[in-house]
Amino acid sequence: MNSSMKAVTVSTIGSFAWGDRDVPRPEAGQVLVKVAVTGLCRTDLKLVRSGHRDLVLPRIPGEEVVGVVAENGPGAVQNNVGTRVYIYPGEWCGLCPACRSGAENLCREMRIMGFHRDGGFAGYVVVPEKSLIPLDDQCNFHDAVFAEPLSCCINAIELSRLTAGERIGIWGAGPAGTLLKRLACHIGADVVVIEPDGERRERIGGQETAAGERFDVCIPAVGDGGAYLAALGQLAPRGRLVAFSGLPANSAHHAADYNLLHYYEQTVVGAYGCALRHGKMALDLITSGSVIVSDLVSHRLPLSALDAALDMVAGRCCMKIHLNPQE
Repeated sequence: MNSSMKAVTVSTIGSFAWGDRDVPRPEAGQVLVKVAVTGLCRTDLKLVRSGHRDLVLPRIPGEEVVGVVAENGPGAVQNNVGTRVYIYPGEWCGLCPACRSGAENLCREMRIMGFHRDGGFAGYVVVPEKSLIPLDDQCNFHDAVFAEPLSCCINAIELSRLTAGERIGIWGAGPAGTLLKRLACHIGADVVVIEPDGERRERIGGQETAAGERFDVCIPAVGDGGAYLAALGQLAPRGRLVAFSGLPANSAHHAADYNLLHYYEQTVVGAYGCALRHGKMALDLITSGSVIVSDLVSHRLPLSALDAALDMVAGRCCMKIHLNPQE
């Protein structure tokens, strides 16, 4: 194995460096993974160009990662070398109330790959051994890397308490909105997707607006305050709104009609990230074909093309971009 690798490093918000870095060495409880595919999302765009509340600099980004275990750290529980894996991006304490309740994504000591510790925009990444989820032989890397965004969608759908036959409105037909739709359809819900962009709307079979319609569940899958206001205004009695997408700090505060929440017994719940078990559930859905993901990949690019890839995400002229750090 080479002693150096190519990697993306963010040292100053608004720019990044592409070049050689030493291959990191795993310590006790860790493994070294050779990255096969890393997914690009709008959070990466925000992280690199605008910053993020969880970002600690300098940092190698990348939280959607699959690859092959190349080396075990000292005292590894088992020999993982050669195992194809998806990496759950969180590192949790296991002791706090959130961890004990199965919500390690809310761990007080959470350290997220690509934010608090180095991620997968590199040839190799060191991760906790407990974060590995082995891949089924039938699951290819480009499908498996969807386990991270799909896990976040599973968490949101769980928190929504959506059941078969209920009506759900999803604002946004990007990758997340599409995955939410497919999960809701898998459950047996009646799904409406609201998307102003004509091309995306046509692809997913959505509609431009949903004025006058009422939904048992509303999920804004786009960081737009207008979508949140529309979703909140279209909740049915006992409807549930899931705050799934973050908003810019300067537009995160909107007035709500609390009398409507009161009289109609409506609920607003947040959904942030995912737990380890969601990753396992996501891979089962992907591997079984219950949730199709392969058609969502619009571009496969070398990691060296990150700047152009970020421009495409910013311009909303792509669906999912997959980056290969080995090219």
